Amino acid sequence: MKRKLLFGERMLYGDGKSPFNLVLPFKIKGEIQEDDLRFALFKIQKKHPWLTASIHFDEDKRPWFVTNLTETFRIPVRIVNRLNDEHWEEESTYEWETVFDASIAPLCRITWVKGKSVSEFLMVYHHCLCDGTSVLSILTELLQLLDDPDANIGKEIPIMGMEDVIPKKILKSYRNRTKNGLIGKIATLALWVIPIKKVAVERKKDFMLHWKFDQEFTKQIIRFCKANQFTVNTLLSAAVLTAFRAVRKEKAFNKISLPVDIRNFNPIIKKDHIFAFGLMIVLSLLPEKDFLDNVKVLQKDVNEKSAKLNPYSLMMMMEACHPALKNFTNFLKYGKSSNDCMFSNLGKIDIPYQYQNFEVETIFSPSVMGPLGNTTTMLTSTYRNQMDFTFVASEGYIPFVEAEAIKEKVITILKEQVAKQIEI
Repeated sequence: MKRKLLFGERMLYGDGKSPFNLVLPFKIKGEIQEDDLRFALFKIQKKHPWLTASIHFDEDKRPWFVTNLTETFRIPVRIVNRLNDEHWEEESTYEWETVFDASIAPLCRITWVKGKSVSEFLMVYHHCLCDGTSVLSILTELLQLLDDPDANIGKEIPIMGMEDVIPKKILKSYRNRTKNGLIGKIATLALWVIPIKKVAVERKKDFMLHWKFDQEFTKQIIRFCKANQFTVNTLLSAAVLTAFRAVRKEKAFNKISLPVDIRNFNPIIKKDHIFAFGLMIVLSLLPEKDFLDNVKVLQKDVNEKSAKLNPYSLMMMMEACHPALKNFTNFLKYGKSSNDCMFSNLGKIDIPYQYQNFEVETIFSPSVMGPLGNTTTMLTSTYRNQMDFTFVASEGYIPFVEAEAIKEKVITILKEQVAKQIEI
């Protein structure tokens, strides 16, 4: 089984020599047997064909996912002895920097930070293969199989190309093909003629900050949002924008990018589909308004921009841009940064925590690190009624001390807003 990488996947994969890795850590209390873990991963590979795929380049230098069904093509497991509660963070940064050799191994691996009664596991994927929703779906299956090796996790019908994602009526429409193809060609031409500097920003040291809210504060935030009729995601977006402005002052761009799950618009793509195609909206604050008014304005902005998203047109347009892939990648890599960060909220994670022989103590928000420009990313999720944050960046884009100050400012803003609501 094989298929060509789509434009977005090619962009994330690049030449395969630079890591662009997504890391999802989770913590288990209880004893796990190595044989059980390896068998569970084997069954997961049996379900998801692209987890058995390597990447091959054809004579035109186009990359293809090609399944490899040999016995040795297994998801690797690296085991390290657990040193302390923060050890998983060190291993995460190590995994960011470790390149997948997609010619000989899957685009997925596991690091087991092994303790006597508690362990952290890091599920590591090349970002060209998976998005956050895919990774959480695979985690659900892994936990089911660790609990019961005979569990039936089904079989994925893999996405083989645009025809499996875009409804036939839209894909075959002459008007859509002409319009999106033309836009793609214009974009291709623009990327060829735009002058781009050839010296990238020196990234310097990559780092990660992690924090978690307790159950009570998490519940207070949710109640606060419901009372004011905006989403948690919008409140957090406003807090992040405000924190960047307060800490970075004139260096702040007043702009964050929010990925939107394509599955919200396309029921064809299931949660357990191995797929990575991102939609995006951009948000900014209005400087003349106070915080709460800004959240309400942002909510309206989110609703309007989300309603205008057209994943099918975007995908068709991008597929017309393959000739300009290198130019587009260079534009991202060498172009001047214009936003403060990527902010991604995975929302509530609906994965059971109590199993027969172990307990999932927590699922940490994932981290992602790649070579395409500004690495500053904040990810959040909620598991077991606790909101969790992972903030990653590089010293060349934002100094560590400023990142720490932004973290503290986000926390302060949220506490102040919730406290006002409680007082009322």
